[in-house]
Amino acid sequence: MTHQTQSNSIQKTARFAGLMYLILAICGGFAEFAIRQGMIVPGDAAATVANIQASEMLFRLGFVAELVGQVVFVFLVLALYRMLKSVDKKQASLMVVLVIVAITITCLNMLNQFAALLVLNGGSTYLSVFATEQLNALVLLFLNMHHVGYLIAQIFFGLWLFPLGYLIVKSGFMPKLVGIMLMVACVGYLADFFLFFLYPSFPVVVSEFTFIGELLLMLWLLIKGVNIERWQKQSLATEIA
Repeated sequence: MTHQTQSNSIQKTARFAGLMYLILAICGGFAEFAIRQGMIVPGDAAATVANIQASEMLFRLGFVAELVGQVVFVFLVLALYRMLKSVDKKQASLMVVLVIVAITITCLNMLNQFAALLVLNGGSTYLSVFATEQLNALVLLFLNMHHVGYLIAQIFFGLWLFPLGYLIVKSGFMPKLVGIMLMVACVGYLADFFLFFLYPSFPVVVSEFTFIGELLLMLWLLIKGVNIERWQKQSLATEIA
């Protein structure tokens, strides 16, 4: 493969990674903010059930969007691996492993969200032993369990950003500021995890203020891609080593 072909290929990979990041953000944002946060009323099972019943197809669409986003996440991290493995293959591999763990936990955790639907539409006779108020309470319990599972997965949603940020800082073919901001985002996600489980009444969601690094990366990949000349130098240095 000639250097020109490699250059064109890696630039396409960068754009592809940016597109995958955009789709992931849309799917995850829709599922979390438009659906779950829009329908779940904390502490009010009856209101939550009424919201889901009024827009059940939308709730199901949010479920599907979350899983589609996780599939997209696989393609995103593989594209980033291809771009960054010449910088440090071990760190790039660690990044992939952390993402796969996060995706696995998230997909399994989605069973809790679907369980709420099974209870809500439970025409099965074994659910007839529960009164309406009890069924509503079960729906909210499963949705709360989903929220806890999401925060557990957030450990790895945070951790993968650290090797990613490190690789970008070290690469020379992408802005160091983006890499630094990604490592800050890692700390934000981990802070949310510890605060939720240790200080559940803490009113601030730290990641809402630190996610900017991910936004910067997505936009940079879509608009600028990588510095081809510097990427070639890094790739060549790796081959020589």
